[in-house]
Amino acid sequence: MEAIFVGIDVSKDRLDVHVRPGGEAFAVSRDGRGLEEMIDRLTTLAPQLIALEATGGFETIAAAAIAGAALPLAIINPAQVRHFAQAVGKRAKTDPIDAEVIARFAEAVKPEPRPLPDEQARLLAELVARRRQIIEMIVAERQREKRVENTHIRKGILRHIRVLEKELTDIDEDVGTLVRSSPGAKKKT
Repeated sequence: MEAIFVGIDVSKDRLDVHVRPGGEAFAVSRDGRGLEEMIDRLTTLAPQLIALEATGGFETIAAAAIAGAALPLAIINPAQVRHFAQAVGKRAKTDPIDAEVIARFAEAVKPEPRPLPDEQARLLAELVARRRQIIEMIVAERQREKRVENTHIRKGILRHIRVLEKELTDIDEDVGTLVRSSPGAKKKT
């Protein structure tokens, strides 16, 4: 069986995924549903390595979902990927091309995946699941707020949305802290 390597380019709203050597590429939204879809697809592929660029914090939720699913993850330095891209002549800059370059980097360099300890992986999975639930609650409350006519009820819904948004911020901070402190997080050089 051929070894499978995955590269993921992370942006604010979406994740571009490229699978080598098959060349499969897809994109998902960087939210609970998108992460769930990506994890389902990657779990089925059973990759040898999933490489993800450190991108100023946007990668933490994706890294948490991958680590929580106990998939082999390496968070890589963007400078290394840029140098690799120049070396292989990939100068175009689009998210799908970046994902392909990251996958090629993973396949060629084979950075060491550093799994999180089991307890951390479980905590990350729970945090990511809770994050998805809170986002779904916020969306539902925003829909309710649009339909309600009573001012008192609307104010209560808006208070609840603010509480949920604060909880979401706290969870994102917890995930970021946990991912940055994990053995798989690489220091920028």
